[in-house]
Amino acid sequence: MADTLQELAELPTMAHPTVAPDGAEIALYYDVDGRNELYRLDPETGELTQWSDGNVPKNVVHGFEWGADGDRVFFHLDEDGDEQNDLFAIDRDGDVDPIVQQDAQVMLQSVGEDGETLLFGSNRDGQMNVYRHDLTSGETTKVTGYDRAVWTAELSPDCDRVAYATNESDDYDNVDTFVADADGSNARTLDVGETGAEASPADWHPDGDALLVSDNSPGLTRAGVYDLDADEVTWLGDGTREEEPAFFLPDGDRVVVSRTRNAEVVPVVYDVETGEGREFDVPDGVATFGRGGAGGEWVLDDGRVLLMHTTPTRRVELLAYDLETDEYGTVLPAEYGPFSPAEFGDAEYFTVTSDGVPETPQRAVEHDPYEELEIGAILYDSGERPSPLVVNPHGGPRHRDSLSFGYRTQFLLSRGFSVLQVNYRGSTGRGREFVEELYGDWGGAEQGDVVTAAEHVLDEHDWLDEDRVVVYGGSYGGYSAYWQLVQFPDLYAAGVAWVGLSDLEDMYENTMPHFRSELMVKYLGEPDENPDLYEERSPVTHVDNVDAPLLMVHGVNDPRVPVSQARIFRDAMDEAGYEAGADYEYEELGEEGHGSSDIDDKIRSLRLLDEFLDRRVGTVDAGTPAADD
Repeated sequence: MADTLQELAELPTMAHPTVAPDGAEIALYYDVDGRNELYRLDPETGELTQWSDGNVPKNVVHGFEWGADGDRVFFHLDEDGDEQNDLFAIDRDGDVDPIVQQDAQVMLQSVGEDGETLLFGSNRDGQMNVYRHDLTSGETTKVTGYDRAVWTAELSPDCDRVAYATNESDDYDNVDTFVADADGSNARTLDVGETGAEASPADWHPDGDALLVSDNSPGLTRAGVYDLDADEVTWLGDGTREEEPAFFLPDGDRVVVSRTRNAEVVPVVYDVETGEGREFDVPDGVATFGRGGAGGEWVLDDGRVLLMHTTPTRRVELLAYDLETDEYGTVLPAEYGPFSPAEFGDAEYFTVTSDGVPETPQRAVEHDPYEELEIGAILYDSGERPSPLVVNPHGGPRHRDSLSFGYRTQFLLSRGFSVLQVNYRGSTGRGREFVEELYGDWGGAEQGDVVTAAEHVLDEHDWLDEDRVVVYGGSYGGYSAYWQLVQFPDLYAAGVAWVGLSDLEDMYENTMPHFRSELMVKYLGEPDENPDLYEERSPVTHVDNVDAPLLMVHGVNDPRVPVSQARIFRDAMDEAGYEAGADYEYEELGEEGHGSSDIDDKIRSLRLLDEFLDRRVGTVDAGTPAADD
């Protein structure tokens, strides 16, 4: 019988498609030949030309940028997923040269239109700040020196100024937009939104006299155009949906934003002068843009806008959208190998009311009911009867699950598991207050939301097997997996924690500086100020509550959630009398960090998951993914 696991993992996947400065071609990462490589794509003919030859990263966490002349691309390269990137450039002949090498995590931010300047973020001196690199002289100078992390630095078209986001206020939740001279001098805060809200730049106007910005002061994120001479901002939209700004169109008179509709995303184009907007006429699902819009990275030379589109049953494909005719064509279709979209399991979006305290008993921390909120969730039906259920909380935690294709989800469906994904309080897409519900309350109401949604589907669908419920998550979803097993052990027959957090104080001490300040402190405060919270909401504190087989998997090179997190929980299980191999299973992944998109790594990870679930819960041996009934 066909190996569905390997065939799913080997389906070619594209990443970070980016239009060249002249709009005539597209660069993208693609693993169509088994390893991730950089390709050039002709949008007219669909012809793909391999550009790199094993000298770009095998894992495509980070994107890249074209040089101003279109003759080379700047990209990140780390060592075995440790994300301590250096910056390199590849020219048309495939020759690769180092550009910036530091003993730090380096993040490319902006490549100047002057062909001489690039900006990057680096935590070389501790916190993530912005640096400027002169491509001619090779000289690097520090541009910002803030105590809080600096994000989204963008050079103006003339490269004389830089816009970025950071916080120097006393309100820890605040983020402001700044504009400074290119060397960091004369920095000023733009009057965007209120203190305590978050405002960020997205793109410069082609003339350099305005900025496209985001702000969540009203609650839902909005997009606006900030006139730098008048110090005035024109807000777009009616405020009824979250809208994230993307980029100016080349005429400067229109902007494109991404609008969230429940678990779907649709692009919207706005006329800046009139404020009139319309959605792109694309199929339901998730239609998005990748990194940035500066330099026309999403606009082809014929004016069409490049976008990525996906649904639960259709893999990501590249479309080119004509704003004049509202028609689109496929530039690069998705690869399906031996499968067809009709064979994949579809998803149902629903909502459930939750007060954060489910019927399932709380065994670690007793919470009183929280405010009742409407929680969105997605259920995939495997078609198996009866069907075991995988509860799959997302990471972030500032993230959300959407109606998009996921190879892990489809693999679980092929093995007979239905899958539940929950956009618990703290997820994005629902506004500022919904995100802030998670501040100071990890392991609280959001975990109750997950269980409430699970209880709902178990009550609604008698074909779900309540005795075979598994929790499986990565990163903050891995924290959720640990926490679900210690807080709600009565619900679960097994659990899988992938690169998960287990000890919050250790996480604070050993993660990267910008994760320490912008994740741990922003959500939980300093550990010396809130020691009881850090201890109480650490899953390892309640390890004695684990009452189901647990698989722990962690990359040894993970800089975000250090491997110490898995080792601490493993050691605590040993000390509590659990037996390795019987009560828990443990795997450390060499040559891997915080997950990997490399095909071999995906196969290895799916095999670990598959074998554990088969041993502990039981799976079906299907040759193809289960179609939705």
